[in-house]
Amino acid sequence: MKNKHFLFWSILGMLSAPISASAVATTNTTSTSIDITRNVFVPAPCGGATGEIVELSGSLHIMTITTINGNRSNIQVKFQPQGVSGVGQTTGNTYEGTGATQRTIISDNDAFPLERIEVNNFNIIGHGSDPNSREHDLVHITINANGETTAAIDNSSIICETQ
Repeated sequence: MKNKHFLFWSILGMLSAPISASAVATTNTTSTSIDITRNVFVPAPCGGATGEIVELSGSLHIMTITTINGNRSNIQVKFQPQGVSGVGQTTGNTYEGTGATQRTIISDNDAFPLERIEVNNFNIIGHGSDPNSREHDLVHITINANGETTAAIDNSSIICETQ
């Protein structure tokens, strides 16, 4: 009987012993789709002589991956249009919305240092000889432990491809 109690208390002691925070990581992934309707401006010459508004609708798939390892967090959110299509309100051209966006935030759980990276590739693809509009955005911000911004990149472009 004495050995059973010793074994019980030994196992309990191992389970309750402190574990190094860096040795334990938890990851949680969620995935969902939502319906969207969005008006997007397509610049000239893709959207005619002056550009045009394209009303897009469909689904947006959103996947979030959160990893916490000790006092560090890494959050990734990925967005991808699915079945998104629309019509130009000026030209009547039909378009498909494609692409992907990824946001990543890496930080101490207390706030700083922090790094935020966002890459957005959003395309409005015309049918047949209708033009394509391709948007690319890059945002990268680094904030040090003192809360000071040490790096900031904000770069955007929209390219029109005529066929």
